[in-house]
Parts: sequence; C-alpha cells; structure tokens
Amino acid sequence: MMAGAMLCGMAPGDMSVAAFLLRADSVSRLGPLAIATPEGIRLKNEVVAAGKRYKARIDAQRRAGLRTTSCPPETGSLTPDQWLAHLRSYPAPTRKAVSVYVAFDGLMKKRYPCPA
Repeated sequence: MMAGAMLCGMAPGDMSVAAFLLRADSVSRLGPLAIATPEGIRLKNEVVAAGKRYKARIDAQRRAGLRTTSCPPETGSLTPDQWLAHLRSYPAPTRKAVSVYVAFDGLMKKRYPCPA
C-alpha cells in the first residue's frame, strides 16, 4: 500500500529504470498476456506519459526557437523490446538514479539526433 501511495505522488515518467525493469521482469513471464495485466498497463502508461511529457517539452522548445535535445519525427513507434533493450543498456548501478523520463529522452537522442 505504501508503494502505491508513493507512486501516486510521482510525476509521469519519474519511476526509476531499476523499478521499471523489476516490474517488467515480474510480468514478462506471462508472455503476450503481460500487457493486459494491471501491472502491464501501469508500465505502458508510465512510458506513454514519459513520451507525452517529452513531446510537450520538445514542442515548446521548437515554438520558442530553441535547440532541442533530439529531432524526432512527428510520429513514430517504439516496440517493448526496443524500450527494454534501451533501459537495460544503463549500467545496473545507475538504474536507480535514472528516471523513465530521462531514459526516454536518452533514447530519443540516440534514435533521432539533430543535424549538426
């Protein structure tokens, strides 16, 4: 119950990479059904919220004429395997200090670097 209360006070995408991977690994044993579980839905919503937060920031920077951290297309797709592989690329000791939002930004920098 305490974990639920703490999560409710967090902004979208503030879950740590370590917590996300721990939860994802626990539901992944269900295979394709994992996404339909309440925990699978919560994890998906965490990534979607981080993506929306990221897009809002990028859009605001573009409107203000500022340089953005990455240059993604207006639409795109990200598979769960691509996302999990990116999260696992963070060294285990740093995963607790990196949020899902920061990891999303990092993935966009890798996938969609801005032209020099």
